[in-house]
Amino acid sequence: MKLGLQLLGLLSLTVLFSSMHASAAKAEECVVASVNPLATQAGLNAFAEGGNAVDAAIATALTLGVVDNHNSGLGGGCFILIRKPDGSLVAIDGREKAPAAATRDMYVRDGVAQPELSTTGPLAVGVPGALAAYSLATEKCGQLSLPQLLLPAAEIAAEGFALDRVYTRKLAATAATLARVNGSKCSLLKPDETPYAEGEILRQPDLANSYRQIAEHGMDWFYRGEFAKQVGQWMADNGGILTAADFADYESKQREPLVTTYRDWQIVGFPPPSSGGVHVAQMLNILENFNLAQEFKNDPVRASHLIVEAMKLAFVDRAYWLGDADFVDVPRGLIDKDYAKTLAERIDPNKATPVPLHGDPPRASENLFGKHTTHIASADSLGYWVAITATVNTTFGSKVIVPGTGIVLNNEMDDFSSQPGVPNAFGLIGAENNSIAPGKRPLSSMSPTIVLDSDGEPVLTVGAAGGPKIITQVLQTIIRKLDLNEDLADAVAAPRIHHQWYPDSVLAENSLPKEIIEGLKKHGHQIEGTSSSGVTQAVALDANGKLIGVHDPRVPGKAGSVTR
Repeated sequence: MKLGLQLLGLLSLTVLFSSMHASAAKAEECVVASVNPLATQAGLNAFAEGGNAVDAAIATALTLGVVDNHNSGLGGGCFILIRKPDGSLVAIDGREKAPAAATRDMYVRDGVAQPELSTTGPLAVGVPGALAAYSLATEKCGQLSLPQLLLPAAEIAAEGFALDRVYTRKLAATAATLARVNGSKCSLLKPDETPYAEGEILRQPDLANSYRQIAEHGMDWFYRGEFAKQVGQWMADNGGILTAADFADYESKQREPLVTTYRDWQIVGFPPPSSGGVHVAQMLNILENFNLAQEFKNDPVRASHLIVEAMKLAFVDRAYWLGDADFVDVPRGLIDKDYAKTLAERIDPNKATPVPLHGDPPRASENLFGKHTTHIASADSLGYWVAITATVNTTFGSKVIVPGTGIVLNNEMDDFSSQPGVPNAFGLIGAENNSIAPGKRPLSSMSPTIVLDSDGEPVLTVGAAGGPKIITQVLQTIIRKLDLNEDLADAVAAPRIHHQWYPDSVLAENSLPKEIIEGLKKHGHQIEGTSSSGVTQAVALDANGKLIGVHDPRVPGKAGSVTR
């Protein structure tokens, strides 16, 4: 950490913080954006120590596991998408896996799914994959070692940091549940079991020790050593099924990036078990059949209606077709242009159309994909562009921290369909393709995305947090940037809408103009208001060809840049 700060003194550093508008940072060489200033600073320090955008993004992600661990951390998972200077693409799957003892109906009691079993406590935890993915990305594409990226985060955990309003709100909302587990209580609450207030200092010595042990002994300490043994023993003593052997069997995977086109651009997304890459592409394919720039100019209500209808058509397909392609058949026809055209023809531009059933993509049994959340966006002038979306699922995951470890364990098992047709914590419905099976990865909405121009040069990297709203946030940022040619800060800050097929209503941010809300109602849409529909981070090239990073103004955060 000290070395990084000394080096920063030799560099030209530009950092802008958010107020009422999206924060942006410009630089000739290095940009990173995240939901927390300390995490973004860790990324800038990595640049300062000679790292590239991959190192900066991973340093940021590791630090978020300390200062934003209600959203992500080593007890969770991630998807990493990288565009290298030679134009090659890398997709690293660090999604959690179901334990070997998992069964299809493990959350069903007397014929009825019990949601609390998949969201809270020992049975909710999948095998974490984030660390394995970060290590693989560093090995394949980084300049710095994993210990160099871990130790500054360990220092923050040990010395403590002042809690912001988002962290304290999340802590207060979950304090009663956290207090039921000794490790969680000791790590995150005061000695009297009350939550910390905004501005108070949270120190996490156990988490600092875990980071340092990994830095000293490598990933084996986590997946085959003391940590895996501690977790396995705690699970055995507390009714869980996760074992040390499950940790030893985990491996991150390199996937084939999902590359499609939208008008004159190439869209690079993440393949299954991400549903985000598939359905961002599918919705863009549908909307490609409309002149959105002209629609927004002539009638913003109608343009918004078209986007909502595209969302519905994609999400009903998600509910039926999507799952872990290593286990089930996921048709590539979902991203077929002709299929999208048939879906677009089902849209009535003047009124909402019921969508009772999924579509039937071409060659659905033949042409197949190969077998709460935060986002980090980073890029450098060397040509590395990075999108990392990481999660422990809902706030503080399963609410379990095994005593002595400091690491929040995910509740990613809730992203499976515990029972076909039963909504999960985000209201999403799944079918048999996303049912539970040993070693299977649950379906995810995480949507790390990189946009390339017609020559294959990167122009945008974007991703988001917010469960299924991740997909629609990424979609709308892309539309506003590419179709409407908005500044990136404006595109990220703009009011958003969301529809996930079920429930059949539009989630509209309260800042959306009233004429849009009333117009959507006249088109036959049910409207539900919300203060925020999620959080987006992005990096793009501005009109002068300079990198600009933007973090979402809906939460505290930071976009920072370094010129070397």
